[in-house]
Amino acid sequence: MRILVVSDAWFPQVNGVVRTLDTLKTELQAAGHDVVMVTPDRFRSLPCPSYPEIRLAVKPGAKLRRMIEQAQPCAIHIATEGPLGWAARRYCLRRAIPFTTAYHTKFPEYVQARWRVPLALSYAVMRRFHGASSRIMVATQGIEDELTQRGFANIGRWSRGVDTQLFRPRPECRQADGPWGDLPRPIFLYVGRVAVEKNIQAFLDLDLPGSKVVVGDGPQLEDLRRKHPEVRFVGARHGEDLACHYAGADVFVFPSRTDTFGLVLLEALASGLPVAAYAVPGPLDVIGDSPAGVLADDLRQAALRAVTIDPELCRDHALSFSWAASTNQFLDNLRPFEPLVWSA
Repeated sequence: MRILVVSDAWFPQVNGVVRTLDTLKTELQAAGHDVVMVTPDRFRSLPCPSYPEIRLAVKPGAKLRRMIEQAQPCAIHIATEGPLGWAARRYCLRRAIPFTTAYHTKFPEYVQARWRVPLALSYAVMRRFHGASSRIMVATQGIEDELTQRGFANIGRWSRGVDTQLFRPRPECRQADGPWGDLPRPIFLYVGRVAVEKNIQAFLDLDLPGSKVVVGDGPQLEDLRRKHPEVRFVGARHGEDLACHYAGADVFVFPSRTDTFGLVLLEALASGLPVAAYAVPGPLDVIGDSPAGVLADDLRQAALRAVTIDPELCRDHALSFSWAASTNQFLDNLRPFEPLVWSA
C-alpha cells in the first residue's frame, strides 16, 4: 500500500512527533509499504515566530496538490495542524477524498501558555480541523477521554514504541568519564524542548539533592541558563550520545502537564531510569500503576521517591512497548476505509 503522510513537523526539528513519524516510515517500509512524506523541507518556508527551528511552508497548496496527484496514494494521513496540514485537508475535502489525522500535540494548551489565547477558541479550531477526518489517531486513553469530552469523535488508538536497543542501561555511562561524571548524585534529568509549554520551570525550581541537568534546545534555553547557573544545560543530543545521557542519570523528571504521550518517558524507562511526573494524561497512560515511576501532584516528592526504584523494573516496563505494535495500530486505523482510486 502506498501511504502519503503530510506533516509540518520534520527534520531538522528534534521532537517526539518527528521521531514517531520517522520511525513509522521505517517500520512501514520494512513491512513492504510505500511511504511518501510531504514535509516542509520540500517547500519554500519561513521560520515560525518564537520557534525559528520550526519551518512553516509558504503557500503550499499548488505544489502539494501536484505531489499528492503524482503519488496517487492508497491512503492519506495528515499528521499536524500546520500550513501543510490545512492545505492537505482542503485538497481532500474539495475532492471528497477521505483522510485520517493524528492529535500529537495539545496545541490549545501550548497556545494558551505562550500567547494567552482562550482554550475554547483554540479547541474550536482543532475540532474544525479534525472534524472532517475519517479517524483521529491518539496515543492514549487519557487523551481520547479529554477529546471526547470536548466534542471530538471518530477517535482511534495509535500508541508509541521505543528503540530498546538504542535506549538501554549502560553502566559505562555512569562512570567518571561518562556525561555526568563530575556531578554530585543523584542526578535528576530532563530531556525535551526547553520551552514554556513544557513547564520546565517547575523542574528547575525544585529543591533537590545532587544535581539537575537539562538535555534539549528551545526558545527558553539561554534565558533559563542565565537564571539557573546551578543547573547543567547541555543542549540537544542525538543517537548514542543521547542514550548515554539518559543512562548516566538517576531519575527522569517530566514536568509537562500538556503532552499527549511523552516519548521521552519510554526512552528514559528503557534506559533503566525511573520517572517522576505529575499525575496527568501522558504520564498516567505510560506509567499507570507500574512501579517504574512515581506520579504525584508534588513533583519534588515524586522525584525523591523515584530515586529508590529498581532500574530493572523500569526496563521491564519499557519492553512492553514496541514500534511494531504501534505501526500495526496505525495500519488498523487505515484499513476500514476503501483505498483511494485515481483516474488515469
